[in-house]
Amino acid sequence: MLVYKTTIKPIWTYGIQLWGTASNSNIDILERFQTKALRTMFGIPHCISNRYIYFDFGLKTVRQEITQHSLKYQEKLTVHVNKLAHALSGEDALQYTRLKRSDIPSLHKRFTT
Repeated sequence: MLVYKTTIKPIWTYGIQLWGTASNSNIDILERFQTKALRTMFGIPHCISNRYIYFDFGLKTVRQEITQHSLKYQEKLTVHVNKLAHALSGEDALQYTRLKRSDIPSLHKRFTT
């Protein structure tokens, strides 16, 4: 587990605020990669549900990680010393969106259901 948390997880969480706005199909690919990596590293058979794997190892799914990192980002912006950084936080920060993609300020609301 130490190898996963120190080597693999930092690689796929790098830039999570940017690729967190990706389409759901791309995020599904990342979740499949994470599950396959865990199954391969620990020799977990396919008959065990992914939910149990995440629960037993105390890991979060990719969508949960995106939500957590986005909330941290928003909290850091609210206490930032630069006044221009405050303009990036809030609902009216970016009023344009590209296609049907989520914008970065509202990323933490994307996967909460």
